[in-house]
Amino acid sequence: MSQHEVTRARPQRWDEPFGDDMTEALVDRLLGVEPFGSMDPKAFPSATPLRAILLNDTRVIRYADGDLIVREGDYGGSAFLVLDGVARVALENLPEAKADRPSASGGKLRRALARLLSPPKAPETRGPTGLPPVLGPGVGARGDGEHATVFLQDVPAVLDRTRTARLGPGEIFGELSALTRSPRSATVFAESPVVMLEIRWQGLRDLMRYTPALAAHVDMLYRQNSLAVHLRETPLLRGLSAEALERVAEAVEFESFGSFEWQADHPATSELTPFERVEREPIAAEEGQPPGGLLLVRGGFGRVTRREGAGRRTVAYLGKGQQFGAEEIAAAATGEDAAPLRRSLHAVGRLDLIRIPTAVVVEEVLPTLNASQLTAWAASPTAEQPVADSNTLDFLVDHRLMNGTRAMVIDLDRCTRCDDCVRACAATHEGNPRFVRQGAVHDRYQFANACMQCVDPVCLLGCPTGAIHRDEATGVVAINDPTCVGCATCANSCPYKNIQMVEIRDPGGAIQIDEKTNQPIVKATKCDLCAGQLTGPACQHACPHDALVRVDLSDVSGLPSSVTR
Repeated sequence: MSQHEVTRARPQRWDEPFGDDMTEALVDRLLGVEPFGSMDPKAFPSATPLRAILLNDTRVIRYADGDLIVREGDYGGSAFLVLDGVARVALENLPEAKADRPSASGGKLRRALARLLSPPKAPETRGPTGLPPVLGPGVGARGDGEHATVFLQDVPAVLDRTRTARLGPGEIFGELSALTRSPRSATVFAESPVVMLEIRWQGLRDLMRYTPALAAHVDMLYRQNSLAVHLRETPLLRGLSAEALERVAEAVEFESFGSFEWQADHPATSELTPFERVEREPIAAEEGQPPGGLLLVRGGFGRVTRREGAGRRTVAYLGKGQQFGAEEIAAAATGEDAAPLRRSLHAVGRLDLIRIPTAVVVEEVLPTLNASQLTAWAASPTAEQPVADSNTLDFLVDHRLMNGTRAMVIDLDRCTRCDDCVRACAATHEGNPRFVRQGAVHDRYQFANACMQCVDPVCLLGCPTGAIHRDEATGVVAINDPTCVGCATCANSCPYKNIQMVEIRDPGGAIQIDEKTNQPIVKATKCDLCAGQLTGPACQHACPHDALVRVDLSDVSGLPSSVTR
């Protein structure tokens, strides 16, 4: 064996349990409460037994009065089960939970100086990171490190002025965020001392997979919570009374098209012709047919097309919060029947919709709109997007690039291939760049293989330990190196090939070797938007020709004019 290699055991899924304090005795107690008491241990495979899931994928957390358990807008990959005590979910905005988080420039400066003064001896050696909690008006902090909590200073006052719902023992919350890789939809805080079981989403996934009753229950909660939040946040429905909103909620239908794990089919569809790709996409609403209702996008992406000859022309794409069919239903405001759909809506990967029947829109919603609101509502969501030509829209949708909020776009006419961007990235990341200067090309623009910080980060799917996650403070998709077992699930799941598996070294520079297979141990790495840099992405600031920019492709109206010409 080379003197530059060391042997060690390969990391396994449960080498880093979710809770260090979980014991067999605690698992025994959990198996005596619902829903675990009704689960059949024989239904679980030997590789992931029920006891092992509870031991390694859950943790018991105790909160004091007023402690914020989750905050609206934060990202999280876990659900919570109330074991004891009472928690409250805020049904409206809670100002105390919305305090701005200041930038961690002090931490960034320390890390930058440490990197300058003590550069690593070899690439891919790592050190710990962390930021202190940030306080806002009406809140305090207690504890330190990972056990620090933020709490409401005056719980009775908050309860007096805020509509809340009670969460008692046996109730589950947080499953919406955990299962959809989305921000928390509401703030939850402890009304009294409360004991919670936190279940990371990998454990929740396995529990649901082998317990149909739990899967049905979580699905019901997901549907209910998703609907309530989405309807409250839809501008179109803000003018409705509580009674009217309830009638709308009772009438809506949930519809889903495509696959939740759409990335598995992406490589195959990329080999198809543009016509074949569009024809393979599930159709949620067909041009020429009656609208059947107003469609609200609650997740995923949709392609809006218009027939031209024997093919279809892409005229727009829709994401979460947008709507389809308003233009045609608006005709009913004048007493006419709703017009046939002028465009079709296709599911791009996965598309989750809320359908409000046309009759309900006409009866409950249209009377609340004045003439100017009606005009704006009818024209904006599905109107053709003139800022980008059809070829650009087709390219973005066909390559699923509209999923990216921070895509790296390189102007090849400006780029001189000097590689200053690559060297800057390497200098910032332990001598190893976190992106590859290659990727799909449209016109003169290259969409490089760098993490795009996706709206729907499918790389989170399947990670056995939760090492790849959304940072709860920033929303940035990041990799927690200590819990990464090098399984490459995230790299294989990323349809854009933006995650690389790299051989790791010890601080002395020796490559770490698996003692069982005698193969190098690898870990996942990707662009982290230079989280440790005061100036942001080093690649962009290092380019001497302004050829490299970061672009939000999820909103075509925000694209630079040069890209959409």
